[in-house]
Amino acid sequence: MTENCRLETDPLLMKFLQYLDNERNASKHTQSNYMMDIMQFARFYWGEDALPPFKWMDVDTFTARKFVVEFQKKGYAPTTTGRKISSLRMFFRFLEREGIVEVNPFVGLRSPKKKQGLPDFLSIAEVEQLLSVPQKLWRQLPATKRSEVAEYAMMRDTAILEVLYSTGARVAEVAGLLRCNVDLLSGVIIVRGKGKKERMCPLGNPACKALRSMFEKGDMIWGDAANNRVVPVFLNKSGEAITTRSIERMMKKYLPDAGLGVHITPHTLRHSFATHLLDAGADLRSVQELLGHSSLSTTQIYTHVTVDRLRKVYDEAHPHA
Repeated sequence: MTENCRLETDPLLMKFLQYLDNERNASKHTQSNYMMDIMQFARFYWGEDALPPFKWMDVDTFTARKFVVEFQKKGYAPTTTGRKISSLRMFFRFLEREGIVEVNPFVGLRSPKKKQGLPDFLSIAEVEQLLSVPQKLWRQLPATKRSEVAEYAMMRDTAILEVLYSTGARVAEVAGLLRCNVDLLSGVIIVRGKGKKERMCPLGNPACKALRSMFEKGDMIWGDAANNRVVPVFLNKSGEAITTRSIERMMKKYLPDAGLGVHITPHTLRHSFATHLLDAGADLRSVQELLGHSSLSTTQIYTHVTVDRLRKVYDEAHPHA
């Protein structure tokens, strides 16, 4: 029996899925993660061959703890175990609300502590180097390999990198941009973040310029899209919406020419955006709003980066350090 069939024959799981969609405004990706975690627990408790509907009211705190311990024994990352606890806690909270269970067995279970690593970020010079690579490679391309579509791809890649760094947006937010989300006159874009929350992100002049050039080239190839405001901002060579995976692969391709390590990802530009703003004196609340963080504590990780850098400068320069 497939996972989808299991879901469809458990009415409580289907009801929870509707709750996530209608009341929590959870994305399809988030819904999929919840279902995966819950089904993993169901297989752990009732066995691989057990068929729904499951007797969720039979689950107790002892079983919940046993499930968590099992994951820790297998060496899963604390973030993975923590997510599963969170998913199941939410599901049983829903069942509690529906009167299916009296006590939530996952309440009180603590997520394993995770090491708070500092985010990778690029220096301003490294960012500039990366942003210049698409145009540099285009200039080196033999005339025989040049085409209108290839030139558009170069302009698009430049625009994507500029927008990622200019706004600090997540790669999925940039991939999901529509033409109606972009106002080049005011220099802003509207992105849809986690929980389908929308926020406004300012665009710098280089990003506006890159987008304008890309739009002009794209409209020449695929027709004037100015009147069709729901077309995606970034297109692949077939004129369809580019995916997050494609953006990640595109960036990987440019890293060697930028002299950067293979560990650099689009998210590194988001980290760099936040770090550079704080280095320049931006206040934490403003950076939180620009990044779309729901909690200020999430943004505070970047203050550790800037403090560490200041400490290093101090230690190297002050005579009594």
